[in-house]
Amino acid sequence: MPKRTDIEKILVIGSGPIVIGQACEFDYSGTQACRILKAEGYKVVLINTNPATIMTDPMMADSTYIEPIIPEVIEKIIEKERPDALLPTLGGQTALNAAVAVSELGILDKYNVEVIGADIHSIKKAEDRESFKKAMQKIGLDLPMSFQVDNMRDAQSALSKIGFPVIIRPCFTLGGVGGGVAYNNDEFKHIVQKGMAASMVGAVLIEESVIGWKEYELEVMRDHNDNVVIICSIENFDAMGVHTGDSITVAPAQTLTDKEYQIMRDASIACIREIGVDTGGSNIQFGLNPRDGRMVIIEMNPRVSRSSALASKATGFPIAKIAAKLAVGYTLDEIPNDITKKTPACFEPTIDYCVVKIPRFTFEKFKGADTTLTTAMKSVGEAMSIGRTFKEALQKGLRSMEIGLSGLEDLKTEPSPDQLSERLRVPNSQRILCVKHAIANGMSLDELYEITAIDPWFLHNMKELVEFEGRLKSVSRKGLAASGKELLREAKEYGFSDKQLAGIFGTDEITVRRHRKKIGLTPTYKLVDTCGAEFEAFTPYYYSTYEWEDESRA
Repeated sequence: MPKRTDIEKILVIGSGPIVIGQACEFDYSGTQACRILKAEGYKVVLINTNPATIMTDPMMADSTYIEPIIPEVIEKIIEKERPDALLPTLGGQTALNAAVAVSELGILDKYNVEVIGADIHSIKKAEDRESFKKAMQKIGLDLPMSFQVDNMRDAQSALSKIGFPVIIRPCFTLGGVGGGVAYNNDEFKHIVQKGMAASMVGAVLIEESVIGWKEYELEVMRDHNDNVVIICSIENFDAMGVHTGDSITVAPAQTLTDKEYQIMRDASIACIREIGVDTGGSNIQFGLNPRDGRMVIIEMNPRVSRSSALASKATGFPIAKIAAKLAVGYTLDEIPNDITKKTPACFEPTIDYCVVKIPRFTFEKFKGADTTLTTAMKSVGEAMSIGRTFKEALQKGLRSMEIGLSGLEDLKTEPSPDQLSERLRVPNSQRILCVKHAIANGMSLDELYEITAIDPWFLHNMKELVEFEGRLKSVSRKGLAASGKELLREAKEYGFSDKQLAGIFGTDEITVRRHRKKIGLTPTYKLVDTCGAEFEAFTPYYYSTYEWEDESRA
């Protein structure tokens, strides 16, 4: 079906100021939407409070308003510009909440403005915790036991039915703002009050704890002809209890069996259909109990999300661009894949590499901040890396953080046994280095798993890195030149940087680099092609690795 011709002018709501949980990812998404809509011949009106973004460049929209994203201002813009449609699904939670607010005030009906991407009913159904719970129960999906409340008396009643620990999730907030995990009554009262204050509707969900379960996300897209595709599966390195924005995440999911993945895939498709997002992308989160295999659906974002930006970069599939096209009437089978130029957007991406995202924290800039990682997001950025294996991508990601790491390094200071145990048990920004320290000092993977709930597959990969580093150290006394090309090649395949090797062999980075080039050990480049090399890729989007075949073009 071709694009819609019954609408001419579209109002796009941006994400507002860059804050924790809602950062540059939405500038990327909103910019893509403005570019695509203009290219399709629509007049674009943009509202965004933040002038320091790409999307507020005068070239991006026909009219740009740098104004507060509040109903009163939006109404004045609508009154002046008279848009035919409102697109709220590419501006994060700010845009969704604003769209709901102007709709409830009757502003959209007053000026005959249609919401595209996801209608108001679908947004409410997904964002209101009780409505979402009923919708998922209707289609037979399991959820954690929960109660939505808007006062402390009902909250205490819900607590008596669930017991500690308990998770508090505010309605209509971003990045888990206002939420948390309560282990006692004082914590419970404090978090509930904070959550109600943060919620747009003054309500929170009191939820059964699934801390320690495995956490997954699926990026899903649907068009108005009910075509649905899974763009990417993402697995959290940390177990449930840590906000996905604060966890190391890995794509594609590494520890699901095929049967588990297919069940999760079917559940995500059923979810997006029931919620009713009929033109665009959604992010759907699941928890999986590793002890008995019970799978529960946690929540759904009926919009392009932070994870959507990660999935786009990880797969080469332009989620924001496709979402904008779907919103104006196209279907997935009509939109060509920019990378292959032969496959349509209804082809699900297939990747033959591993992507790792690592969050960046700057607690030193926030005096008195609690550095414990919980269900409320605290990271201020992230780095994404691509490698042929998890080990390679993990090491590349750690040195991309610009915090002085050159890979999976040792802790700067030696912790006491009690300190190490606490830092392993309580999620924090240094925990992955603590895991390495524990492995290097003889802690068994079984014990580590019991303390951290990090899946044994990830722990085993980290142990292999520690053991290989031990191999390198055992031959380092012979010198770099005597180590042999094959051992160095294996080191590079494991993601060891020249700087790491220099530290192990007692030399400098430049010497390692010169020796590596002298023996013909240089990186090769692989294409991010969305289709596992099944079709030729036309977009030169590469990642470096150490293999025999080089896919770069001269």
